[in-house]
Amino acid sequence: MGKRKGGSKPPPKKPRAKLDTLFSCPFCNSSKSVSVNFDRDMGRATAKCSQCSQKYESRCTPLTDAVDVYHDWLDSCEEANK
Repeated sequence: MGKRKGGSKPPPKKPRAKLDTLFSCPFCNSSKSVSVNFDRDMGRATAKCSQCSQKYESRCTPLTDAVDVYHDWLDSCEEANK
């Protein structure tokens, strides 16, 4: 005898929420002007504002995302202000 099929199909998967890739600049406060570029071969990430040309470089790993680099930049700005 054959195996019975299940009652119904499983519910469709929910789409994942996408993380931002453009951020506001902590120096000039222009929105969506900071973009993050990765050089994974060198292990380096650069966040740069297109309005005021401020930039921040940090180390990155294969798991590092643009949000992580941006928040590292904000944390270093807060440390400098103390």
